[in-house]
Amino acid sequence: MDQLITFAMSQPLLSTAWLVIVLLIIVITIRIQMSPIKQLSTQQMTFLVNRESGVVVDSRSEKDYKAGHIIDAIHLDNEKVTKNDFATLEKHKDNPIIVVCSAGLSAGKVTNQLAKAGFTRVNLLKGGMNAWLSAGLPVTKS
Repeated sequence: MDQLITFAMSQPLLSTAWLVIVLLIIVITIRIQMSPIKQLSTQQMTFLVNRESGVVVDSRSEKDYKAGHIIDAIHLDNEKVTKNDFATLEKHKDNPIIVVCSAGLSAGKVTNQLAKAGFTRVNLLKGGMNAWLSAGLPVTKS
């Protein structure tokens, strides 16, 4: 313990940076846990779709969507998201919604917009289509 204190005193910049990183990790972890938007694994998503009539929303580009998407996924492009045009999803407002993007990073914006629009059960697929394809799960091109 004495060595740790000695190190912290002799390297204040490094110690402060380390402390800030640890605090950021803690804050981000708490925010993720407290968020109404949950990140689902491919298995959790499959259960949600099969057991609770979950609806998959694909937020990738039209080209990527046509190249291959999850069966029965509804395409929602960025233009509709920025205009808050969720008319195609209104009948699914009470169902679980799972937003899918390419890698699970850009879906956050779409999930936040859906939550603001009154969709109460919004989720996102952790890892996006990359995780879906890596798991060997089926896609369709229709």
